[in-house]
Amino acid sequence: MNPDASRRPRPRARDLGIVIGPTPTGPLNALTDVPGVRVGHTTVRSRPDVHSGVTAVVPDGVRPGAAVPAGASVGNGYGKLVGFTQLAELGELETPVLLTSTLSAFRAADALVGWVLEQPGCEGVLSLNPVVGECNDGYLSDIRSRPVREEHVRAALDRASDGPVAEGCVGAGTGTVALGFKAGIGTSSRTPEVADRRFTVGALVQANFGGTLRVLGRTLDGPGPASGTGSCMIVVATDAPLDARQLTRVARRAVFALARTGAAYSHGSGDYAVAFTTARPGTASPPADAGLSPLFEAVLDAVEEAVLNSLLAATTTTGYAGRTVPALPVDRLLADGSPDL
Repeated sequence: MNPDASRRPRPRARDLGIVIGPTPTGPLNALTDVPGVRVGHTTVRSRPDVHSGVTAVVPDGVRPGAAVPAGASVGNGYGKLVGFTQLAELGELETPVLLTSTLSAFRAADALVGWVLEQPGCEGVLSLNPVVGECNDGYLSDIRSRPVREEHVRAALDRASDGPVAEGCVGAGTGTVALGFKAGIGTSSRTPEVADRRFTVGALVQANFGGTLRVLGRTLDGPGPASGTGSCMIVVATDAPLDARQLTRVARRAVFALARTGAAYSHGSGDYAVAFTTARPGTASPPADAGLSPLFEAVLDAVEEAVLNSLLAATTTTGYAGRTVPALPVDRLLADGSPDL
C-alpha cells in the first residue's frame, strides 16, 4: 500500500449525495454527537504483517457504582463479546466499551480492568464487568502475534474525545474487511423526535463481514474475501431516557440494519450490538414503547450509513502474506444508468 494513501481525504456517504433516511444527523454525524460520549483509537501497524488496533467508546463517568442502562443483541453468535452475560442480565454498562482483534480481546479486557480500578471512585471495587468486542482481522494482519497490548488500550481510553471520529483504517478497524472491500471503523448519528422531544442517537461499527454491498437498492460485488471468519461489532448510544429492555430492542434494530448493506450473516460471522443511554436512571421516565418507532428507524439509518462510511474512509491495504484488499471505488458508486453499481 502507498504509505501516503491513508492521509488522503476520502469522502463520506453524504459527501457523495448518499443520504440514508429522512431524519437529520447531529453536527458531526458521529457517535460523539450524543452528549457525554467520547471515542478514542490506537492504531497498531507494523508493515507488512500487522494491521490492528483498539477503539474505545467511553461514556462520561461510567464506572462500577455509576453504571448506565444498556442492552445487547446477538445476530449470529460466532464471536466473542466479553462481558455479554452480565450486561444482558443486569441491563447495566459499568465500563467503557472496547473493540479490537479477536485474539487480543482478552488482553484488552484485562487492561480495561486495570484502567478502571485506577479511576477515582473505584478504590474499593472488588468486581467489575469489562465489555470488549472483537473482529477477526487475520486476513490482513498477523493475528497470532496478538499485537494489541495494555499500553495501546490505555492510550485509546486516555485520548478519547467528544470531537470528530476518525473512520476507516484506524483503531479496531485497521485490518478489517467487509462486503468484499477494505473496511474499518464507521460512524453516523440521527436526531429523532420521540414523545415530542428531540433526542440524539449515534452508531459506531467495526465492519468485518461478508455479503454483497447494497447502496440505495443497487449492488456492487467486491473482489476481497468473504470474511466468513469475521464479526461486526456495533455500539449505539443515545441520550433518550430508555430503560434496559428498550435498549435491547434498540440493539436488535442495529443488527437488523446490517441486512440493508448486504450482510450475509454467515456461519462464521459474529454480529453483535451494544446499546446504552447517557441519561442516568431516575432523571426522566422512559418513553412509551409505542412512541419508539422514530428512534428505531433512526438507528437503522445510522447503522447503515456508518457501514458505508467505514468502507468509503478505508484505503487499499496490503498486509499479511502479501494479501491485498482494495478500497471501495468511489467512481463506481457514482455511476448512473444501471441497476448494478
